[in-house]
Amino acid sequence: MQVSLANQRILVTGASRGIGRAIAQQLSASGAEVIVHYNENAKAAKAVVAELPTKAHLEACNLANPTEVSGFIPRLVEKYGPITALVNNAGISPSASDSLPTVDWLAIWEQVMAVNATAVGILCKEFVDQARSRGNGRIVMISSRAAFRGDTPDYLAYAASKGALVSLMRSIARHYGKEGIKAFLIAPGFTRTDMASEILAQYGEDFALKDIALSDLTRPEDIAPMVTLLCSGLADHATGTSIDMNAGSYVR
Repeated sequence: MQVSLANQRILVTGASRGIGRAIAQQLSASGAEVIVHYNENAKAAKAVVAELPTKAHLEACNLANPTEVSGFIPRLVEKYGPITALVNNAGISPSASDSLPTVDWLAIWEQVMAVNATAVGILCKEFVDQARSRGNGRIVMISSRAAFRGDTPDYLAYAASKGALVSLMRSIARHYGKEGIKAFLIAPGFTRTDMASEILAQYGEDFALKDIALSDLTRPEDIAPMVTLLCSGLADHATGTSIDMNAGSYVR
């Protein structure tokens, strides 16, 4: 089986590092024109664009600000042309102890929801708006095993925000399927990224290794090929599906 993304233009959010970077690299290696989204780390994002073998673009957007997110995809379409796939990878996971005063806990909750859920909802809405007229488009959500098995008290907001993506993905897949829109979700577990480093530092790598069925923690490069397959159109009849990629740490 050969996977080709030639003639595809794909937006990957949070593509300056970690899972997003690996996804951008794999999509480009498979022939896609990639729009590399970032928030603050312009230097890292520029490095990603520079190393991609196909045509690529650099675009900033603060996903914590709904006003800035609104209109982001229409601006990209006007600038580059139609977008064939959207990979919602960007996310944050700040710790919020249940011992915090409610006002402080709420501030973290709202920040997480803004980036991990509200921004994703806006992007999906605007992506569908421009894709349904062509009768073809694919959305891939990068969620988390926490959406299904839950998380620790310090990460209630993270788990809840990632759970929201499950229902959003299923709703899009079921409602817009006959208009050519397909939607999928990948749920990683512990993955060797900068975002996971805080958790690994807090609990220790041995804790994470004891929790999985394999001998090595998942790497971003382990997730990227699945995203590429889902974007290719070869797995369209799996629309509405959630795919666990957590090294057997949570098996449904």
